[in-house]
Amino acid sequence: MADPTAVAEEQARADRLRRTVDVACAVLRQGRLSRAEAEALVADTRRRALALFPDKEDVFDLVLAPRFRRILEEFCPRGTPVGRRPEGSDPSRQGRVLPFRRRS
Repeated sequence: MADPTAVAEEQARADRLRRTVDVACAVLRQGRLSRAEAEALVADTRRRALALFPDKEDVFDLVLAPRFRRILEEFCPRGTPVGRRPEGSDPSRQGRVLPFRRRS
């Protein structure tokens, strides 16, 4: 049987990660960041996620990276000035920050 304290700590870390990712996504969706600022926010969110769950880069890359990529392409396409998103922007372009790869 699992230790109740360990389970509670794991749940608290998972809740913190969920809130961190939700806030980052909300800020990105506002569309007021330049592409560089948005990428920096995603990179910082990744660092925070890995601080909460070390050695889980693969899970981040599989679950959260595609979510951030879609949001970046929709709300912060490349070459967009702060606060402006061109109509008809190409959503198929990949972001520089994504996908994340493990350092060797």
